[in-house]
Amino acid sequence: MSNSIRELRLGSSIINDTSAPYVIAEIGHNHQGNLEQALKLIKSAAESGASAVKLQKRDNRNLFIPSMFDEIYNSENSFGKTYGEHREALEFGEGEYLACIAESKKWGVDFFATPFDVESAKFLNNLGVGIFKIASGDLQNLPLLEFVASLMKPMIISTGGSTFEMIDRAVNSIRKYHNKLVILQCTASYPANYELLNLRVIKSLRNKYPNNVIGYSGHDNGISMALVAFTLGARVIEKHFTLNRTLRGTDHAFSLEPVGFSKMVRDLQRANLALGDGIKTIFESEKAPIRKMGKMIVASQDLPAGHTLTVTDLEFRSPADGVPPSKWRDICGKKLLKSIIRFEPIRLEDLAD
Repeated sequence: MSNSIRELRLGSSIINDTSAPYVIAEIGHNHQGNLEQALKLIKSAAESGASAVKLQKRDNRNLFIPSMFDEIYNSENSFGKTYGEHREALEFGEGEYLACIAESKKWGVDFFATPFDVESAKFLNNLGVGIFKIASGDLQNLPLLEFVASLMKPMIISTGGSTFEMIDRAVNSIRKYHNKLVILQCTASYPANYELLNLRVIKSLRNKYPNNVIGYSGHDNGISMALVAFTLGARVIEKHFTLNRTLRGTDHAFSLEPVGFSKMVRDLQRANLALGDGIKTIFESEKAPIRKMGKMIVASQDLPAGHTLTVTDLEFRSPADGVPPSKWRDICGKKLLKSIIRFEPIRLEDLAD
């Protein structure tokens, strides 16, 4: 167990500043309302190195006002004539969720979802879901935040489209119940241009909330920004996941396919190893190269015993098998106890005190 105060258990993982990143494959509705596709996504995400997979749950009839639910939806990404029909076509019920939970257990990844309303949170809780994610759009939905917090399970909140004041309000609402909370820097643009990512907010969040794990939810294209976020201190990384970026649906275009997701996880794992402990040390693997490239103090000419050394008597040559050049001032002015030939190393034991 780390001594860090910034520590939280998510599923089977302990997350802190020295742990490997917890990587969430955000499936959302990239399954297109098809259970078989959802199961394929879960298996592929697990094989790509995800720590967890995540869906989205909505009680559509009670989530939208009637005019929005019944609004004609002519988008190229539409799965229905109206927006309500579109959303309902993408929604999973209990049977599909139980199948997804079982598939996640089979492949050894955590499973959870984002509830967009209280009824959806109740639905997920009744199925035994152990983690709750709150979307950026609900950061100010204090009734939802407090209801989910009352379930006493770890929560992950995204902070897109918000200010620090708004984040404080949300965090304080959750802390009435517990502090098992991850706060994600996020830009709620789909996709988000690089100049809008504002990744330095990760450091600001770490300073503001020293007792909380901080992470990054990325809607950017590509894998590199997740690595930058990790080096800034994000320990939970969320990226959208798809089997094919050309599929119909809003999120597919900026989602990662399995190859890209695998590379991102690989690079994050390497970064975790590469960051080290911050203590500068000499590694065993460095000794041979440094010996070969480094220098030692040698005689520039044949020198007799009793000779008092001057700077003109010294040269600095490889390999580094003797006294390092950093000690040349300590050697000058001392007498040789024995004769030395040109290029012979000058050793401290050959010098009079």
